[in-house]
Amino acid sequence: MTWSLYASYLVFALLIAVVPGPDTMVVLKNALAGGARGGLFTCSGIALGNFVQATAVGLGLGTLIVQVRPLFETVRWAGVAYLCWLGFQALRGAWRGNYEALAGLDRRRGNGLRRFREGFLSNITNPKVMAFYLSVLPQFLDPATTGAAEALLLAYTVLVVGTVWQLTLLFLVRWAKTWLNRRRVRRTMDAVTGTALIGFGVGLAVE
Repeated sequence: MTWSLYASYLVFALLIAVVPGPDTMVVLKNALAGGARGGLFTCSGIALGNFVQATAVGLGLGTLIVQVRPLFETVRWAGVAYLCWLGFQALRGAWRGNYEALAGLDRRRGNGLRRFREGFLSNITNPKVMAFYLSVLPQFLDPATTGAAEALLLAYTVLVVGTVWQLTLLFLVRWAKTWLNRRRVRRTMDAVTGTALIGFGVGLAVE
């Protein structure tokens, strides 16, 4: 692994991170509903899920999981159901539009753990994350000369870049908090994120 090759991989990881996906939509949904705190818990859950999948791929377990078709299909359909459920929740919030009551209920319940769980499950139940690692990493590694350490380095690079990008989104949401908290804007954002999450779920189902 040369520095020039790693730099190329880093640029590729950044491009992948900024492309909107289920994780991005969940972060936006929870940042709007729970503020910076809710977004941070969500990012932490996503990071943990990504860490588990990256470690599995780096240690060679990812190939085994993908090849055991019943296990792969179970994870895939769990991901489909969960993304659609999150999307439905966002669409329901947009339909009702009663954000003041929801904010008070959220503060009373202290829903940090729930938002962490949503982030973790949205990532860990998405087998496309592991499939991405398995399809991309071999293009930057030579099996004859590289080992698990370099594979883990590349896998964890995606994790770090993705987390930094999600934290950047949180900063932008916080910066535009006043505008985003307008009822019309909030309903539009919930409708968009909810539709996107259901769309990702449907896309995962038909692949």
